[in-house]
Amino acid sequence: MPPLNENRGAFSKAGDNNDRPDREDLKKLAVLIDKFAPHDGRFDLSGHSLHVVKETKTTAETTHTLSQPGMCIVAQGAKRVSLTQHVYDYNESRMVVYAAEVPICARITEASPEEPFLCLVVQLDPQKLIDLIMKVFPRGVPKTLNTQAIYAGNSHPKIVIAAIRILELIVQQEDADLLVPLVMDEILIRLLRSPAGPSIAQIGITDSHAQKISRAIAWLKKNYTEPVKVEDLAGISGMSPSSFYSHFKSITSMSPLQFQKTLRLQEARNLMMTRKADVSRASFQVGYASLSQFSREYSRLFGSSPSQDIAQFRSA
Repeated sequence: MPPLNENRGAFSKAGDNNDRPDREDLKKLAVLIDKFAPHDGRFDLSGHSLHVVKETKTTAETTHTLSQPGMCIVAQGAKRVSLTQHVYDYNESRMVVYAAEVPICARITEASPEEPFLCLVVQLDPQKLIDLIMKVFPRGVPKTLNTQAIYAGNSHPKIVIAAIRILELIVQQEDADLLVPLVMDEILIRLLRSPAGPSIAQIGITDSHAQKISRAIAWLKKNYTEPVKVEDLAGISGMSPSSFYSHFKSITSMSPLQFQKTLRLQEARNLMMTRKADVSRASFQVGYASLSQFSREYSRLFGSSPSQDIAQFRSA
Protein backbone atom coordinates (compact mmCIF):
# COMPACT_ATOMS: atom_id res chain seq x y z
CA MET A 1 0.00 0.00 0.00
CA PRO A 2 1.35 3.47 -0.85
CA PRO A 3 2.64 5.48 2.10
CA LEU A 4 0.29 7.96 3.71
CA ASN A 5 1.47 11.53 4.17
CA GLU A 6 3.26 11.80 7.49
CA ASN A 7 2.51 15.45 8.40
CA ARG A 8 -0.39 14.60 10.66
CA GLY A 9 -0.04 17.70 12.83
CA ALA A 10 1.04 20.03 10.04
CA PHE A 11 -1.54 22.73 10.78
CA SER A 12 -1.39 22.88 14.59
CA LYS A 13 1.44 24.67 16.37
CA ALA A 14 2.67 24.42 19.94
CA GLY A 15 0.15 25.94 22.34
CA ASP A 16 -2.83 25.36 20.05
CA ASN A 17 -5.77 23.23 21.05
CA ASN A 18 -4.95 20.03 19.17
CA ASP A 19 -8.38 18.48 19.69
CA ARG A 20 -10.56 17.78 16.71
CA PRO A 21 -13.03 20.46 15.63
CA ASP A 22 -16.17 20.54 17.74
CA ARG A 23 -18.92 18.29 16.38
CA GLU A 24 -21.50 21.08 16.54
CA ASP A 25 -19.17 23.42 14.64
CA LEU A 26 -18.80 20.84 11.90
CA LYS A 27 -22.58 20.42 11.68
CA LYS A 28 -22.99 24.18 11.42
CA LEU A 29 -20.36 24.35 8.67
CA ALA A 30 -22.04 21.48 6.80
CA VAL A 31 -25.42 23.26 6.85
CA LEU A 32 -23.85 26.46 5.54
CA ILE A 33 -21.94 24.70 2.74
CA ASP A 34 -25.13 22.90 1.73
CA LYS A 35 -26.90 26.27 1.28
CA PHE A 36 -24.50 27.06 -1.58
CA ALA A 37 -24.62 23.59 -3.17
CA PRO A 38 -28.11 22.71 -4.48
CA HIS A 39 -26.78 19.54 -6.13
CA ASP A 40 -23.54 17.63 -6.65
CA GLY A 41 -20.62 19.60 -8.04
CA ARG A 42 -18.45 22.64 -7.47
CA PHE A 43 -19.95 26.07 -6.77
CA ASP A 44 -17.91 29.29 -6.80
CA LEU A 45 -18.90 31.92 -4.25
CA SER A 46 -19.11 35.00 -6.46
CA GLY A 47 -16.72 37.81 -5.56
CA HIS A 48 -14.70 35.72 -3.13
CA SER A 49 -11.70 33.38 -3.54
CA LEU A 50 -13.79 30.50 -2.28
CA HIS A 51 -15.78 27.59 -3.62
CA VAL A 52 -17.73 24.69 -2.13
CA VAL A 53 -17.96 21.07 -3.24
CA LYS A 54 -20.81 18.63 -2.67
CA GLU A 55 -20.97 14.91 -3.56
CA THR A 56 -23.81 12.61 -2.49
CA LYS A 57 -22.17 9.31 -3.41
CA THR A 58 -18.79 7.64 -3.24
CA THR A 59 -16.89 7.21 -6.48
CA ALA A 60 -15.58 3.83 -7.54
CA GLU A 61 -13.77 5.39 -10.50
CA THR A 62 -10.79 7.62 -9.83
CA THR A 63 -10.87 11.16 -11.21
CA HIS A 64 -7.65 12.35 -12.83
CA THR A 65 -7.21 16.09 -12.64
CA LEU A 66 -4.80 18.96 -12.00
CA SER A 67 -4.83 20.33 -8.46
CA GLN A 68 -5.19 24.07 -7.80
CA PRO A 69 -3.49 25.91 -4.89
CA GLY A 70 -5.96 25.96 -2.02
CA MET A 71 -6.92 24.80 1.47
CA CYS A 72 -9.69 22.18 1.74
CA ILE A 73 -11.82 22.22 4.90
CA VAL A 74 -14.18 19.24 5.09
CA ALA A 75 -17.38 19.50 7.14
CA GLN A 76 -18.70 16.03 6.32
CA GLY A 77 -17.58 12.93 4.40
CA ALA A 78 -14.10 12.01 3.16
CA LYS A 79 -11.90 12.14 0.07
CA ARG A 80 -8.68 10.43 -0.98
CA VAL A 81 -6.11 11.88 -3.36
CA SER A 82 -2.83 10.42 -4.55
CA LEU A 83 0.26 11.91 -6.15
CA THR A 84 2.57 9.21 -7.51
CA GLN A 85 3.20 6.93 -4.48
CA HIS A 86 1.86 9.39 -1.87
CA VAL A 87 -1.71 9.04 -0.61
CA TYR A 88 -3.62 11.72 1.32
CA ASP A 89 -6.95 11.21 3.10
CA TYR A 90 -8.93 14.19 4.33
CA ASN A 91 -12.18 14.37 6.23
CA GLU A 92 -13.81 16.16 9.20
CA SER A 93 -10.66 15.78 11.30
CA ARG A 94 -8.02 16.28 8.58
CA MET A 95 -7.32 19.15 6.19
CA VAL A 96 -5.30 19.26 2.99
CA VAL A 97 -3.44 22.18 1.42
CA TYR A 98 -2.49 22.07 -2.26
CA ALA A 99 0.58 24.26 -2.72
CA ALA A 100 1.19 23.62 -6.43
CA GLU A 101 -0.57 22.53 -9.60
CA VAL A 102 0.15 18.82 -9.98
CA PRO A 103 -1.64 15.89 -11.67
CA ILE A 104 -3.53 13.99 -8.98
CA CYS A 105 -5.90 11.03 -8.72
CA ALA A 106 -8.95 11.63 -6.53
CA ARG A 107 -12.10 9.88 -5.35
CA ILE A 108 -14.80 10.40 -2.75
CA THR A 109 -14.54 7.67 -0.09
CA GLU A 110 -17.35 8.68 2.29
CA ALA A 111 -20.63 10.22 1.10
CA SER A 112 -24.36 9.50 0.90
CA PRO A 113 -27.55 11.42 0.02
CA GLU A 114 -28.26 11.73 3.76
CA GLU A 115 -24.68 12.77 4.66
CA PRO A 116 -22.97 14.11 1.52
CA PHE A 117 -19.32 15.02 1.21
CA LEU A 118 -19.21 18.78 1.90
CA CYS A 119 -16.04 20.83 1.55
CA LEU A 120 -15.08 24.50 1.58
CA VAL A 121 -12.01 25.41 -0.49
CA VAL A 122 -10.06 28.59 0.27
CA GLN A 123 -7.97 29.46 -2.78
CA LEU A 124 -4.34 30.44 -2.15
CA ASP A 125 -3.45 33.67 -3.92
CA PRO A 126 0.33 34.25 -4.08
CA GLN A 127 -0.11 38.03 -3.93
CA LYS A 128 -2.25 37.81 -0.79
CA LEU A 129 0.31 35.49 0.77
CA ILE A 130 3.08 38.00 0.04
CA ASP A 131 1.20 40.67 2.02
CA LEU A 132 0.68 38.38 5.01
CA ILE A 133 4.16 36.81 4.94
CA MET A 134 5.66 40.22 5.76
CA LYS A 135 3.47 40.40 8.89
CA VAL A 136 3.79 36.78 10.03
CA PHE A 137 7.56 36.58 9.41
CA PRO A 138 8.87 40.14 9.95
CA ARG A 139 12.43 38.79 10.34
CA GLY A 140 12.20 36.61 7.26
CA VAL A 141 10.68 33.21 6.53
CA PRO A 142 12.51 30.38 8.33
CA LYS A 143 14.47 28.19 5.95
CA THR A 144 12.81 24.94 5.03
CA LEU A 145 13.86 21.93 2.99
CA ASN A 146 10.40 20.38 3.02
CA THR A 147 8.74 22.09 0.06
CA GLN A 148 6.13 19.86 -1.53
CA ALA A 149 2.92 20.03 -3.54
CA ILE A 150 0.47 18.68 -0.94
CA TYR A 151 0.35 19.04 2.85
CA ALA A 152 -2.03 17.10 5.09
CA GLY A 153 -2.63 17.39 8.81
CA ASN A 154 -5.11 17.62 11.64
CA SER A 155 -7.93 20.10 11.12
CA HIS A 156 -7.47 23.30 13.10
CA PRO A 157 -10.61 24.00 15.21
CA LYS A 158 -10.09 27.78 14.95
CA ILE A 159 -9.87 27.57 11.16
CA VAL A 160 -13.18 25.68 11.11
CA ILE A 161 -14.77 28.41 13.25
CA ALA A 162 -13.39 31.08 10.92
CA ALA A 163 -14.82 29.19 7.93
CA ILE A 164 -18.24 29.27 9.59
CA ARG A 165 -17.95 33.05 10.06
CA ILE A 166 -17.08 33.54 6.40
CA LEU A 167 -20.11 31.62 5.14
CA GLU A 168 -22.42 33.31 7.65
CA LEU A 169 -21.24 36.72 6.42
CA ILE A 170 -21.92 35.75 2.82
CA VAL A 171 -25.37 34.38 3.68
CA GLN A 172 -26.32 37.48 5.67
CA GLN A 173 -24.78 39.88 3.11
CA GLU A 174 -23.96 42.32 5.89
CA ASP A 175 -20.75 44.13 4.87
CA ALA A 176 -19.52 40.83 3.42
CA ASP A 177 -17.30 42.60 0.89
CA LEU A 178 -15.41 44.25 3.77
CA LEU A 179 -15.45 41.53 6.41
CA VAL A 180 -14.93 38.30 4.42
CA PRO A 181 -11.39 39.31 3.32
CA LEU A 182 -10.49 39.96 6.96
CA VAL A 183 -11.59 36.49 8.04
CA MET A 184 -9.77 34.95 5.08
CA ASP A 185 -6.64 36.76 6.28
CA GLU A 186 -7.18 35.15 9.69
CA ILE A 187 -7.34 31.69 8.10
CA LEU A 188 -4.18 32.28 6.07
CA ILE A 189 -2.33 33.70 9.08
CA ARG A 190 -3.18 30.60 11.14
CA LEU A 191 -1.97 28.48 8.22
CA LEU A 192 1.31 30.41 7.93
CA ARG A 193 1.88 30.17 11.69
CA SER A 194 1.51 26.39 11.64
CA PRO A 195 4.52 24.06 11.31
CA ALA A 196 3.79 23.77 7.57
CA GLY A 197 3.63 27.58 7.26
CA PRO A 198 7.25 28.29 6.21
CA SER A 199 6.94 25.70 3.43
CA ILE A 200 3.56 26.98 2.24
CA ALA A 201 4.92 30.55 2.33
CA GLN A 202 7.22 29.60 -0.55
CA ILE A 203 4.19 29.93 -2.86
CA GLY A 204 4.29 33.70 -2.40
CA ILE A 205 8.02 34.39 -2.10
CA THR A 206 9.50 35.87 -5.27
CA ASP A 207 12.34 33.72 -6.62
CA SER A 208 11.76 30.94 -4.10
CA HIS A 209 12.25 27.44 -5.49
CA ALA A 210 8.46 26.96 -5.42
CA GLN A 211 7.93 30.15 -7.45
CA LYS A 212 10.60 29.17 -9.97
CA ILE A 213 9.17 25.67 -10.41
CA SER A 214 5.68 27.18 -10.84
CA ARG A 215 6.97 28.99 -13.95
CA ALA A 216 7.96 25.68 -15.50
CA ILE A 217 4.62 24.13 -14.53
CA ALA A 218 2.76 27.04 -16.14
CA TRP A 219 4.80 26.58 -19.33
CA LEU A 220 4.16 22.82 -19.38
CA LYS A 221 0.41 23.34 -18.92
CA LYS A 222 0.31 25.65 -21.92
CA ASN A 223 2.74 23.71 -24.14
CA TYR A 224 2.33 20.08 -23.05
CA THR A 225 2.10 18.88 -26.69
CA GLU A 226 5.52 20.30 -27.55
CA PRO A 227 8.83 18.40 -27.27
CA VAL A 228 10.80 19.77 -24.34
CA LYS A 229 14.23 19.43 -22.76
CA VAL A 230 15.05 19.77 -19.08
CA GLU A 231 17.62 22.42 -20.00
CA ASP A 232 14.91 24.56 -21.61
CA LEU A 233 12.63 24.27 -18.57
CA ALA A 234 15.55 25.12 -16.30
CA GLY A 235 16.11 28.28 -18.33
CA ILE A 236 12.44 29.25 -18.01
CA SER A 237 12.77 28.79 -14.25
CA GLY A 238 16.07 30.65 -13.99
CA MET A 239 17.88 27.66 -12.47
CA SER A 240 20.72 25.37 -13.41
CA PRO A 241 19.53 22.08 -14.98
CA SER A 242 20.66 19.98 -12.01
CA SER A 243 19.09 22.29 -9.41
CA PHE A 244 15.88 22.57 -11.46
CA TYR A 245 15.53 18.80 -11.85
CA SER A 246 16.13 18.19 -8.14
CA HIS A 247 13.65 20.82 -6.93
CA PHE A 248 11.02 19.95 -9.54
CA LYS A 249 11.03 16.32 -8.45
CA SER A 250 11.05 17.26 -4.75
CA ILE A 251 7.98 19.48 -5.13
CA THR A 252 5.90 17.50 -7.66
CA SER A 253 7.10 13.95 -6.81
CA MET A 254 7.80 13.33 -10.51
CA SER A 255 10.36 14.27 -13.12
CA PRO A 256 9.58 17.10 -15.59
CA LEU A 257 9.10 14.61 -18.43
CA GLN A 258 6.84 12.39 -16.28
CA PHE A 259 4.83 15.52 -15.43
CA GLN A 260 4.43 16.40 -19.12
CA LYS A 261 3.50 12.82 -19.97
CA THR A 262 0.80 12.79 -17.28
CA LEU A 263 -0.63 16.09 -18.57
CA ARG A 264 -0.75 14.65 -22.09
CA LEU A 265 -2.46 11.45 -21.01
CA GLN A 266 -5.01 13.23 -18.81
CA GLU A 267 -5.93 15.55 -21.68
CA ALA A 268 -6.18 12.61 -24.10
CA ARG A 269 -8.55 10.87 -21.70
CA ASN A 270 -10.63 14.03 -21.44
CA LEU A 271 -10.82 14.26 -25.25
CA MET A 272 -12.02 10.67 -25.52
CA MET A 273 -14.46 10.75 -22.61
CA THR A 274 -16.07 14.16 -23.01
CA ARG A 275 -15.50 15.05 -26.66
CA LYS A 276 -15.78 11.53 -28.08
CA ALA A 277 -12.45 11.67 -29.91
CA ASP A 278 -11.19 8.30 -31.12
CA VAL A 279 -7.92 6.86 -29.78
CA SER A 280 -5.70 7.83 -32.72
CA ARG A 281 -7.03 11.39 -32.88
CA ALA A 282 -6.63 11.93 -29.13
CA SER A 283 -3.11 10.50 -29.24
CA PHE A 284 -2.09 12.83 -32.07
CA GLN A 285 -3.69 15.92 -30.54
CA VAL A 286 -1.74 15.63 -27.28
CA GLY A 287 1.60 15.23 -29.02
CA TYR A 288 2.21 11.48 -29.49
CA ALA A 289 3.77 10.36 -32.76
CA SER A 290 3.42 6.65 -31.94
CA LEU A 291 -0.01 5.15 -31.24
CA SER A 292 1.54 2.03 -29.68
CA GLN A 293 3.62 4.15 -27.28
CA PHE A 294 0.51 6.15 -26.38
CA SER A 295 -1.44 2.97 -25.64
CA ARG A 296 1.36 1.52 -23.49
CA GLU A 297 1.75 4.68 -21.42
CA TYR A 298 -2.01 5.18 -21.14
CA SER A 299 -2.46 1.63 -19.83
CA ARG A 300 0.35 2.14 -17.32
CA LEU A 301 -1.23 5.31 -15.91
CA PHE A 302 -4.94 4.44 -15.98
CA GLY A 303 -4.82 0.66 -15.54
CA SER A 304 -6.51 -0.26 -18.84
CA SER A 305 -6.03 0.37 -22.54
CA PRO A 306 -7.63 3.46 -24.13
CA SER A 307 -10.32 1.41 -25.90
CA GLN A 308 -11.16 -0.57 -22.75
CA ASP A 309 -11.25 2.63 -20.68
CA ILE A 310 -13.65 4.31 -23.13
CA ALA A 311 -15.92 1.24 -23.16
CA GLN A 312 -16.04 1.11 -19.35
CA PHE A 313 -16.77 4.83 -19.11
CA ARG A 314 -19.60 4.77 -21.64
CA SER A 315 -21.22 1.67 -20.11
CA ALA A 316 -21.22 3.15 -16.59
